[in-house]
Amino acid sequence: MRRILSLCLLLLPAIALAEDPSRVRPEGEKSKDSRLGPPITLDGYFPFKPPASKEVWEARRKALREQVLVATGLWPMPEKTPLNAVIHGKIERDDYTIEKVYFASMPGHYVCGNLYRPKNTKGPVPAVLCAHGHWTNARLTDMGDKYAKQELKSGAEKFEPNAHFFLHALCATLARMGCVAFFYDMVGHSDSQAIKHTVGFTDALAELRQQSFMGLQTWNSVRALDFVLSLPDVDPKRIGMTGASGGGTQTFILAAIDDRLSAAFPAVMVSTAMQGGCICENCTYLRVGTGNVEIAGLFAPKPLGMSAAKDWTVDIETKGLPELKALYKLYGAEDKVMAKCFPQFGHNYNQVSREVMYNFFNKHFKLDWPEPVTEKEIVPAQPKELTVFDAEHPVPKDALPAEKLRQVMTEASDKQMAALLPKDAASLAEFKKVVGTALRVMVGEMPTKLQLERRAAPDQAMLGDYTIDKSVFGRKGDSDMMPSVSVAGKKPSRKIVVWIHPKGKASLFDGEKLVPSAQTMVDKEMVVMAPDPLYIGEQSGPMHAVDKRFAGYTYGYNRSPLAEQVRDIVTCVAVAKRSFAAEKVYLVGWDGMGPATVLASAICGDAVERTAADMNQFRFERIDKTDDPMLLPGAAKYGGLGAFAALCAPRPLFLYNCAGTGSGHINNAAYDAANAKDNLLREREKARPDKVVEWLLR
Repeated sequence: MRRILSLCLLLLPAIALAEDPSRVRPEGEKSKDSRLGPPITLDGYFPFKPPASKEVWEARRKALREQVLVATGLWPMPEKTPLNAVIHGKIERDDYTIEKVYFASMPGHYVCGNLYRPKNTKGPVPAVLCAHGHWTNARLTDMGDKYAKQELKSGAEKFEPNAHFFLHALCATLARMGCVAFFYDMVGHSDSQAIKHTVGFTDALAELRQQSFMGLQTWNSVRALDFVLSLPDVDPKRIGMTGASGGGTQTFILAAIDDRLSAAFPAVMVSTAMQGGCICENCTYLRVGTGNVEIAGLFAPKPLGMSAAKDWTVDIETKGLPELKALYKLYGAEDKVMAKCFPQFGHNYNQVSREVMYNFFNKHFKLDWPEPVTEKEIVPAQPKELTVFDAEHPVPKDALPAEKLRQVMTEASDKQMAALLPKDAASLAEFKKVVGTALRVMVGEMPTKLQLERRAAPDQAMLGDYTIDKSVFGRKGDSDMMPSVSVAGKKPSRKIVVWIHPKGKASLFDGEKLVPSAQTMVDKEMVVMAPDPLYIGEQSGPMHAVDKRFAGYTYGYNRSPLAEQVRDIVTCVAVAKRSFAAEKVYLVGWDGMGPATVLASAICGDAVERTAADMNQFRFERIDKTDDPMLLPGAAKYGGLGAFAALCAPRPLFLYNCAGTGSGHINNAAYDAANAKDNLLREREKARPDKVVEWLLR
């Protein structure tokens, strides 16, 4: 169909232009590109469409898992430093014990919690990580008399002590069933007070470094799992996790990225509706093109259980569970995923819901507890007894506030990236794997031919001896509407120059004439194709307002303006290469669009023959506002614009106006490693257009 469409375009009668030669849409007609409309928010609708086959899902699973890792700042996974765990203060109960724990998830940052262990067990036993949500006082919660009486009256709880300390009742019951349960703090709650909850990770530098509150908490969960697995009485093949609300988010996120978990039960969180309201449940890139149901599906085919209530999860049995069952069916494991909603109760992890979880773990961990498993009354330990730090075990002196901890995180990340500096073919491949994967998450992949669509009937006109092709392109499944203009001479070759400029396709023309650089290219039998990326020319419109509380509320669901522009350039290259069947595609980025062009070239790989771009003396590290249109979250973490340019090695690359970009060292290293030193040309100053054209058309 695409080939027929291209042939039909060539047969269209050409008409002389009597208006703006760059105009694709009628004058005054606005773009219908949905990206110019309201942004996606955490309160949107996030359905999950099951994959057509296991093979399709395995590819999607790999890409989505990498997205979650990049989003949480854990790509590549940080070095695991010694935990130096301290366990003390044993509290005796009839058939279990409670101990106090703290350990260093990274130097200067401590995770605190309570360790519940069963008595009178033989051999290694299962372990369950327990993450609290946003209940008052979190791990040390006592819900009070009024709440307890209401819960008893409604049937949500059966025992008053359990209603007061419902999260400890959960851990105590798991211990009674024969499991080790580790109940640990979220950052800024209970004993973990060095960094206040949601404070310290919301500025532009945190975004550039891909450092977030959610990322820190996710790392703490990874290290909590390390801690549990270090215990000699734990069976490493039976490790579970559960949590409700924000703790449910932590549960399915850890399940998505850590293969050591063998069963997971996120409560009142997985749904197609609200995705998580706190800063600690959001981070940039996490839900771009996805949602909690699909992220939870990354755990397939391992046992996954969910509970729901009269909140945003109320529809899980009809919206979410059927799709997850279809996914699990691909593995012959439909019986390993379940969800149960209790619409008579509000947002909770009450005894009714907890008992669903107990039976879930009893089944999948083969605990052989008589079913149905029910919760017994506990003898609660008071918050003062459960507090980790005391006179004999004070808060460690090296505990760091957010600002200093971020310095530690940055130094560790920079050390990792320095180790990735290309030295030979093997290290260059590893560099491309790490940095290239991160860039793919930030921007997206190059679409295949089948993923491209022409949005409107082709239009053709003449400008003197030149033929002008006007089109609107997009990607199937998206509602992007990118207009472009292609200019060809009398005898065009199958070589296309994709022309990227801050003025878009209008920059090709000076009145009714081509600008000299474009004319030179066309006269040398090149086809010049210029798009209007988002926010330029006919794609002009207001950029999304970035949430002032935290950019992750915006960029966790929507790409940044720069990322969208890069994505459009990549789409244009794909159209040239795959829809127009170009023999060779050249890419040139003028003035302020040079950095976006470099990023696009890195994504496109061998689809681009040569790239010339104005670096515009740009550095991501200079950005100090989260609403800066040039913000690309994570860019500084992975080495900045120079590191992304290095992904182009060994293809011919001309970078100019490089002064102050700090990119020379890594560019040279990559091209040396690729044995292609002569393919890299760098100039500190701005190059003349004729020199750029001459180099590009060699």
